[in-house]
Amino acid sequence: MLDLEITDAHVEQFREDGFIVFEKFLDMSEVEAVRERYEHLFRAEWETGIPPDEINWTEGRDDPDVTRQLCNSWKSDYTIASIALRSEIGRINSQLAGWPGARIHVSNEIWKPPGAGALVMHQDGSWLDYLVPPNMNSLWMALDDTSAEAGTVEYVKGSNHWTHAPKPTGSFLADDYRNFMRQAAAAEGLTEDQLEIVPIEVPAGGIAVHDCWTWHGSSGNGAASQPRRALVSHCTNSETRFHPTHSTHYYVRYRKHDTDELDESFFPILWREDGYRTPWLDEYMANAGRRSAA
Repeated sequence: MLDLEITDAHVEQFREDGFIVFEKFLDMSEVEAVRERYEHLFRAEWETGIPPDEINWTEGRDDPDVTRQLCNSWKSDYTIASIALRSEIGRINSQLAGWPGARIHVSNEIWKPPGAGALVMHQDGSWLDYLVPPNMNSLWMALDDTSAEAGTVEYVKGSNHWTHAPKPTGSFLADDYRNFMRQAAAAEGLTEDQLEIVPIEVPAGGIAVHDCWTWHGSSGNGAASQPRRALVSHCTNSETRFHPTHSTHYYVRYRKHDTDELDESFFPILWREDGYRTPWLDEYMANAGRRSAA
């Protein structure tokens, strides 16, 4: 993993466009290690004995041609943890967003096979009213070479400045995957042909970071002969708290009695500018190396 320098120009671009792309971040040994562990994870083989928080595809139950997704497999697999919980990821997110630090909120393990359909464009922030403030940055790591023709993630440049939209209704799988985004653009007085929609084309190991209010989604993967796999670390400000009354989201299950703090057992701090990092993280992540040496 490269030690990326975040410059003032990077910060300005991120805040203006709502996203930023770096073509090199993970080295190929890291990419290949994660790919290998995906084979186990998507067969429901949990190395730690703890299943992911969300399992949105199960082998033998679900259509093999739809996009597969798990959430928080860092709790299930040491290799995923050794990448998704890196301090570098926290630092990059913090510096781009102007936070004092960052904690992992959700890791997202995505496998889009050849022939898979589109994923509806949305704003991640639409689901975050259970947080104070409702904030998140997402660092998306490509595990395969990506292209516009193979259903890569697409960002609507500058859409982080639009009005915050409510949660989309219905399935995330839809042929007209830009429908909700077009409605939001119309409310801003914009038509689709006035928008700059950017497909993220990077080699395996490249990354994109986006703000939670940036509209994004992806087209179908019908033309591809290879899967599109990605690992995403969704981070929040290290000072984020739970909302005192909004309790409809899945992750409020981790709210403790009589406090609004985010417990570091479930939302560990990856990096903070004062040098703090959740103490147990490095030892936990090192289990991946111990397994490899065994």
